[in-house]
Amino acid sequence: MYAGLKSDQSGLTLIELTIVIVILGILAAFIAPRVINAPQQAKVAKAQTEVNGIKTALEQYAIATGEYPTTEQGLSALWRVPSPAPANWDGPYIDSPNFVDPWSNPYVYRQPSTHYGYDYDLYSMGKDGKVGGTELDADITNWVDETTGAY
Repeated sequence: MYAGLKSDQSGLTLIELTIVIVILGILAAFIAPRVINAPQQAKVAKAQTEVNGIKTALEQYAIATGEYPTTEQGLSALWRVPSPAPANWDGPYIDSPNFVDPWSNPYVYRQPSTHYGYDYDLYSMGKDGKVGGTELDADITNWVDETTGAY
């Protein structure tokens, strides 16, 4: 009765299974670093956008009042009338008083600037929360560091 049934023993051999696992491992090795760094890269982009937004608000403040807020007045002068109140303050100049970078560190604001050609310094210290750094730890600034080198 069962003699007429065909015996089908299809499946994966150990070699085929090993090849599939190796291929998956190679793909994971190339994709994982990109996926793991994506959230941090997004935070860097967010910090750059926020620095640019604050720069715009500072420019609007300076146009209205004739000067930038002092270091003591800080970035909160963009949200609330600073003390002493400058003439022609018609803010707020920013949508929300959130002056904290994506890594929960406050943005640093100094006026006058310590960089030639800039009226103020505005920056985030990046992921590591320290001045300087490279790649994801690099500072996000309103100034451009000009380095001497080949033209």
